[in-house]
Parts: sequence; structure tokens; C-alpha cells
Amino acid sequence: MAFVDELKIHIKAGDGGKGVERWRHDKAKEFGGPSGGDGGRGGNVYVMGSRDLGLLFGYRHKKAFKAENGAPGAKNSSHGKDGDDLSIKLPIGSVVTDLRTKRSLHVLSEGVPILLLRGGDGGFGNEHYKSATNQRPKKTTPGYPGEDGSFYIELQLVVDVGFVGFPNAGKSTLITSISKAKSKIANYPFTTRQPVLGIVHCEDFGFFPASERHADFIVADLPGIIEGAHRGKGLGYRFLRHAERTKILLHVVDMAGSEGRDPLEDYAKLDYELKAYSEEFTFKHRIIAANKMDLPRAAGHLKRFKKKYQEKIIPVSALKKEGLTDLVGCVRDLLCQENSQDL
Repeated sequence: MAFVDELKIHIKAGDGGKGVERWRHDKAKEFGGPSGGDGGRGGNVYVMGSRDLGLLFGYRHKKAFKAENGAPGAKNSSHGKDGDDLSIKLPIGSVVTDLRTKRSLHVLSEGVPILLLRGGDGGFGNEHYKSATNQRPKKTTPGYPGEDGSFYIELQLVVDVGFVGFPNAGKSTLITSISKAKSKIANYPFTTRQPVLGIVHCEDFGFFPASERHADFIVADLPGIIEGAHRGKGLGYRFLRHAERTKILLHVVDMAGSEGRDPLEDYAKLDYELKAYSEEFTFKHRIIAANKMDLPRAAGHLKRFKKKYQEKIIPVSALKKEGLTDLVGCVRDLLCQENSQDL
């Protein structure tokens, strides 16, 4: 399934129902007073956050949304039925921008409806205009139109761990090894052209926290970058803007240098691209997954790497599924630490 991270849609709140002209008809008095009821209110439009990060994909072929209109008034002073509200579920982290006013709304809470557009009020029936000086009013008003607008919706991933690394570093293999995500795997650059999401269940790796909130965490396999990504080269900003939203950066390094590159130079270039894009990356927690440790030369490169970089390094082989328990445990502990410090 493709990952959709932006779209444009038109949304309209419901129109109010019209007021009506009606008259009472009693046995004793054929032409009684006015009894036309007011129209119902049009439905409002709300947006609501959800943990289902694939929701935008379901909207890719539907470009228009509308809440229900209010029903017209009826006889015997009956009020028209209010139109049903429309709730549009969006992934947590979505930014909704009104293309007319340029006003942006951030959807950050799960299950909390946020009013986006108001439905129109219903019109008045002729009973509303009855007075001492006007016993037989014929005046009614139509319902008022609901608000509408065109909106640009952008999903900026709010995930726990973002996998970053050069093409063919093994990110796709790693995410499929620790989660149930299905990421395309092949031996050519840019296998991953869109973020791939997965949920890591810590119980699968022998961790059974009784009270910690991070029993599970969301990971994202982000597209591989190239030099100049911070200037928009290659996948450019489409990669970096997602990486900026993650809590922890997991640098996946091809420690065996299987693509003919030096892993130390790869890490230095990756670090430069991140910091050149935003200084926020300087302060993010990061873990280095020294991948492909099952291949020759990986052990030697790892020794060199540890001498130069004093970072948290976890040796793994995503293909052989070795070292994954240590990696998951390290991520889990760091997330629990962030939670306790309210970071």
C-alpha cells in the first residue's frame, strides 16, 4: 500500500433547512394560526486525530466531503431534523491548512474532535413571526449555507523512531526484522521512496514492562538520502521533514562497506546533511545500528568507528536477525527515559 503524505480536498458543512409556511387546521376553526416550524441546523465538520497512520491513503480518490444538510421545518410547529455532523479522521501529526485564509490547524490529539467548519443555521418558519400585530404571518426564511473551503492536508510523521541512512544500508531489512511492516527490499538505491511504518512489539523480544508506556513503539523506514539532500537534491526535503518529527534517530550504517563506501564517511556525511537542514537534529537522541556485521570487514570497520565516534552503537545483522534484542531494548529504554523527563 502506498504511503500518502499530502492531499488537497474540498470540505463543506451542511446547509440549514428552510423554514416553512404552515397553518393549523382544527375542527372548530379551519384556518388557525401559523404553525410552520424552523429548519434544522446543518451538520458541522470536525477533524479528529487517529493512530492509524495510513488514513490519508484511503482519501486519495475522494476529493470532496460534505456534512448533512438540516431538514426543512414541518407543520404543527415541528422543528426540522438537524443534519449529522461529519468527522474526518486524520493521522496524528496532520497539518490542515485552509487554502483561502492560509490558517493552519495541527491535529495532535487522538480522539479529540476539533471544529473545522460550522453548519448553517436553519431558517425560520412562519410561526416565528407571529406577534400581537401580525396574527397571520406568511414570512419564512431559507436556511443559511454552511461554511466551506478547500484544504491542504500534510502528514508530518509523529513516530518514535526514524531510520536514517544511505541507500542500501539495510533499513528496509531491519524494519521488517523487528516489526510486521512490509518494506520493499532489493539491492539497488532508493528501494524505499516513501516512509514505511511499523509497530515494534517489545514482548516479541522478551520485554514485559508492567507500567511503562512504551511497551510498543512506532518506527518509520525513511527514504535513503544522498549528498545535498538538505538543498533538496534527490528525495531532499521529502525525507528530511519526516525525520525532523521523530523522537529518536536510528542511524543505520553499512558497517561492512558492502557498497564500496567507508562507513565512517557515510556517517559523517549523513550527520552533516541532517544538521545542515535543521539545528534541531543536533539535540535529538540517536542510536547507531552497525548493520551487516555478518559480512567480512565489518568487525574491523566497527573498531575504527568506535575510536572516532563516542555514540551509542549496537552491532546487528538485520539479515541474520542478530543483535535485534539489544537494539530494541536500547530504543525502549531511551523512550522510557524521554517519557520520564517529559521530553
